Order: sequence, then C-alpha cells, then structure tokens
Amino acid sequence: MVELKTDTSIDAMYEAGQVVARALTAVRNAADVGVSLLELDELAHATLREAGATSPFLGYRPSFAPTPFPGVICASVNDAIVHGVPTRYRLRDGDLLSVDFGAELNGWVGDSAISFTVGRARPADVRLIETAERALAAGIEAAVVGNRVGDIAHAIGTVCRAGGYGIMDDFGGHGVGRHMHEDPAIPNEGRPHRGLPLRHGMVIAIEPMLLAGGRDDYHAAPDGWTLRTNDGSRAAHAEHTVAITEAGPRVLTERL
Repeated sequence: MVELKTDTSIDAMYEAGQVVARALTAVRNAADVGVSLLELDELAHATLREAGATSPFLGYRPSFAPTPFPGVICASVNDAIVHGVPTRYRLRDGDLLSVDFGAELNGWVGDSAISFTVGRARPADVRLIETAERALAAGIEAAVVGNRVGDIAHAIGTVCRAGGYGIMDDFGGHGVGRHMHEDPAIPNEGRPHRGLPLRHGMVIAIEPMLLAGGRDDYHAAPDGWTLRTNDGSRAAHAEHTVAITEAGPRVLTERL
C-alpha cells in the first residue's frame, strides 16, 4: 500500500534527507587514496550521531541476506554495483566508489547515493558517472503529478540504454517514509504511461544503477551482500529521495 505523506511530513523527511546529504558530502570529501572503507563508514556514523539520527542500514537483514548488514554505508568499489560492505579495503588511485547512505530522524527516513572516482579518473568512468546522474535527473523530471511510475522508469532507461549501459532488471527505486523500503517499486526501465499514477504526497527513492559493460547480469559476492557485474566492468549508482508535489518534484536529499 502506498502511503501519501502530508506536507508537514514531507518537511520532516527533508530534515532526514539533509542528514543524508551532509554525510555523503563528508564521505566524498574524505575519500582519498589510502583511506579505508571502514574509515568512511565511521565518518558517516559520526554524522548520524551529531544529528541525533540513526541508520536504517545498520543491522538490516532482508530475506536474501545471510547476515545483518554491518555498516551505515554501502560502499561499492569498481565492479561492485550496490550493497558493498564497508571493509578494511583502502582506496586506490583510479577507483570508482559508489556510496549509498540512509538516515532516520524523528521517525522519517532519507536515502541517497553518489558515485565518484578517487585520484586520477578514467574518462570511461567519468562518462559512466555523468550518465548515471543524467538518468537520475531524467527520472526526477518525470516524477510529476499526472504521470505514472512507468514514465519515471522509461526516462531512466532511455538515458541508460542510449549510453550503451546495462541495467539491473530486478533492482531499482522504491517508496520511502517511516521505513527505508516502502511501496511502490520504481523500476529503472519500463514503458511510459503505464503503472501506478503519481499523486501529491508520494515520496520515492529514484536510483539508476548502470553497468558499464552493457550487460544486465550480475552475481552476489561471497559476503552475500555485494552485487558485482558478471563481466567485471565497472558500475555507478545515483539516488535521491524525491517528494511528488503539485508544485513539482522536491528533492529531499539534495546536497547544498
């Protein structure tokens, strides 16, 4: 069931979203050659504590997971697409890092993700990340009252496929509210004018995930969490929590 949020609730979700924005900015600024993923996780955790917020990631255990998630960030490096576990791995020159992060504040959740390069960037990685961001922007632009979920999916998929990138067909965006994952599901590819109508008060996470090799297949790493491309190509992930309003889409996790 899709819960429509009041304008007051959306304002409260914006406050949670800004904790997310601050943490992701801090992580990106700190990520450098030699810095470990665990160090970045602790930095994000400190941001939560300073804000009086908690993590919807830490301890999360969906049905597919062998263990509860051990961190407050998902840190996915190079061929890892999503759900990367923060470890002692130290970043290397040229790495592509995707960081997904959530915060719960006063009972409301914000969720966002960024991808960036560390040290000297490969041109192919720059193009991949820029395309992921353009796909996210296209999805947000389509998130207006009167459109349907399929319009968001189609907008994202069109940008991704035009760039020659693969798409995970069974992972995508979702509703956000009191919980990190709520209805509706927001696919990253689909047909326009199909699916659930978009209404004022819906709050969703829009999150394209692009696979550089152009294939859509992937596999789970031995940790049971990290999903990696089958062909070893790199991946990028971009995400914002967005409220659908009569005035247009409102990005609640916008990094100021």
